Amino acid sequence: MANEEFVVELKTLDAQALPRVGGKAANLGELISAGFPVPPGFVVTTAAYRNVADALDVSDPGRARQALAGAELPAAVAKAVLAAYPALGADAPVAVRSSATAEDLPWASFAGQQDTYLNVVGADAVLDAVRRCWGSLWTERAVSYRETQGIDHQAVHIAVVVQRMVDVQVAGVLFTADPVTGTRHRAVIDASPGLGEAVVSGAVNPDHIVVDADGVHVTPGDKTVQVRALPGGGTEQVSVAAGAEACLTDEQAVALSDLGRRVEAHFGAPQDIEWAVDTEGELWLTQARPITTLHPLPAPSGDGLRVLFCASLAQGLTRPVTPMGLSGFRVLASTAAELAFGAPVADPVAGPPVLRTAGGRAFIDVTAALRSNPGRALLPRALDLMESRSAVVLRGLLDDPRLSPTTTSWTPFVRRLVRTLIRFRVPVLMALALLRPDAARRRVERVGDRVRTLTSAPPGLTADERLDRAVHVLRQAFPVLPRTVPAAGAGFVMLGLARRLAGTDLGADGVHEVLRSLPHNSTTEMDLRLWTLARKLSGDPASAAALRDTPPAELARRYRDGVLPPALESGLAAFLVRHGHRAVAEIDIGVPRWSEDQTHVLGMLANYLRLDDLSHAPDAVFARGAEAADAAVSATVGRVRARSRLRAVAVGFALDRMRRLAGLREEHKDFLIRIFAHVRALLTAVGTDLAGHGLLDRADDVFFLDLAEARAALGGADLRETVAARRAEYDRELRRRRIPRVLLSDGTEPEAVAVPTGVEGALVGTAASAGTATAPARVVLDPVGARLEPGEILVAPSTDPGWTPLFLTAGGLVMEMGGPNSHGAVVAREYGIPAVVGVADATTRISTGQEVTVDGAAGTVRVTS
Repeated sequence: MANEEFVVELKTLDAQALPRVGGKAANLGELISAGFPVPPGFVVTTAAYRNVADALDVSDPGRARQALAGAELPAAVAKAVLAAYPALGADAPVAVRSSATAEDLPWASFAGQQDTYLNVVGADAVLDAVRRCWGSLWTERAVSYRETQGIDHQAVHIAVVVQRMVDVQVAGVLFTADPVTGTRHRAVIDASPGLGEAVVSGAVNPDHIVVDADGVHVTPGDKTVQVRALPGGGTEQVSVAAGAEACLTDEQAVALSDLGRRVEAHFGAPQDIEWAVDTEGELWLTQARPITTLHPLPAPSGDGLRVLFCASLAQGLTRPVTPMGLSGFRVLASTAAELAFGAPVADPVAGPPVLRTAGGRAFIDVTAALRSNPGRALLPRALDLMESRSAVVLRGLLDDPRLSPTTTSWTPFVRRLVRTLIRFRVPVLMALALLRPDAARRRVERVGDRVRTLTSAPPGLTADERLDRAVHVLRQAFPVLPRTVPAAGAGFVMLGLARRLAGTDLGADGVHEVLRSLPHNSTTEMDLRLWTLARKLSGDPASAAALRDTPPAELARRYRDGVLPPALESGLAAFLVRHGHRAVAEIDIGVPRWSEDQTHVLGMLANYLRLDDLSHAPDAVFARGAEAADAAVSATVGRVRARSRLRAVAVGFALDRMRRLAGLREEHKDFLIRIFAHVRALLTAVGTDLAGHGLLDRADDVFFLDLAEARAALGGADLRETVAARRAEYDRELRRRRIPRVLLSDGTEPEAVAVPTGVEGALVGTAASAGTATAPARVVLDPVGARLEPGEILVAPSTDPGWTPLFLTAGGLVMEMGGPNSHGAVVAREYGIPAVVGVADATTRISTGQEVTVDGAAGTVRVTS
């Protein structure tokens, strides 16, 4: 092989060279080409690594590092390196740094995963360092990182950067956006005397410098550790006396910030930059890579500071939504804007301007609401019930002068609200529900009948007609809410009235009790129906054995092939007739329904069969909860009667109506999900047509397009590359753990800025279901295939109805999301299990197996072992 295949100069590279030279080298080449100050050097390409690795066994990570460390460099590779090295100076001190093909990428930094060797002097030392860098591709930390990021080991290759050392005076790291708060256009600098390795490795307490529109803000570090170059090669770490003076002047900090801003503009994204100032005061860049932890910003929705509320997270979705799912949200939002707010949208498929998307999540621009007195008063109060932590975040923004009210009158809001309520007959429906609860339930059932009619597509539709029908059905979805919500709403209004009339005779604990085991809840009924099926199957030896001994995914395959034991086959089929439209993350049209993939349902049946103590059986627990609720109502009325007989009658009436109506709160969700399932079936057929014409690779690729793109594909557009890019982005976003509840248009996550407060020694959230439970925790990030032993405390990021079968055997619930009226909280109360919701970072601060105590009335969670 020619030398050019093994060694190339940095200055000849750009982003297109990444497969040959890895992310670090490609970025450095880009910087040099753009005129940025970067020390000269060369790259030992991935071809050199492959030349060695192909002759060794690197299929096993455990043996690969050892094999590479002991390998001889081929003569052609060594010759190429030895020819390039003198160009940097006779026995020049160099930095030898790994540059893998999966490194310094927009979605994976690989920071510190491969090795770097500083102040390498002499040809033999350079060759040895190159070989050791190759071996570092297979360290345990690098292998683990790739597995976490879902990167195929065999698809990754490594190049090595050899770069002349800077005679360093001060060095460190620069972030062109605040990596903690997310604020863009705020430079954050860590700086310390000596080589930057001390800062990067965390060995030193550096100066921390922030440069923003308000100036330069310095927090001095003690800087008691320095990494220095040794004469003849190598480095040493030395301890020095603490220094109070900043190691960069304000002018240098501003110059570094300005340089970082230019690098950010060149790459089009916030950057993590390593830099050094030499003894002559000249500034050098030694690395630049994207900051991978920042949540993407939605496209601007207006001028000035905007406040974006994550609507998909508020609905319990920490995972991203497919592009088609987001497209469905846009159609729903268009109808809502038109019918509820009197603001017609020109293109319903494009959606209203206030709905923005980024990172596979839906955001609503609530700036206008926060800049009006009605919105400031009502929006946080509504979120107190749905997603209490978001309410706290929004209240924290009300003092920001940039969000001072511009609309102070309540009159326009009240007029619009009254018009909407009258249009949908909401006051009438609520009054009728209070007068005749049974008739109200029948009216809701009739809405369900209309939904079932709406979701029965005529046969023989073309692909274009199916797409048209999908949009039409989505446009009909929003009116389901005002026809069904008033009945449940009347129940909750009665609860509020009862609390006001009863005063201290109906405290928070009492509210949790009277809300237990509410009747007429479609989600609860679904869960109990699944439990009943499990008990029936436990008496069938073949079905019980299949559930006990066979993985759920295999059982699902057998179900689709029609070869399960007859009792299990028929029982599951009957359950799916009623509930097959449901799913985990079911508000996303792109997610398969249980009727398509039965794995989760079968896993829940297997879980139920492990419950031996029938006194803890869900139906028994539910029945006891109903009895306890009736007793709590009677006790409350009795306490009030001691003060006022008339008031007691009113409280008794209010609580009776609450219990007869509030359980209907799940009906509208069930109807909407039935509509979504029908739309999914229509779009799947469209995808099948597109795949048949070679415009998509497979039918479900259609869910990685939006509705407009699906229309274009039906017109002949080949969007397979778009789908591949969207799938890759979706997979990356699935691994994102921190999702901002509220995001400002400058990138700031207000929740990250707020100073946390709490109870010493406890994780604090919102009380959701009274009672206490102490048991081992089970952290579950995805309910599909999850095993929950009876009595364990379920710790989850969020829940939707697809999770609730797990509640039946849980001893308690802890959620990162939600408020006291969120779905998980309501179902927990109905099952009588203690629950605390809105616990920040619960899934990372609690580990499976730790013993925890959940106090559902106090809203605290204590880790006791």
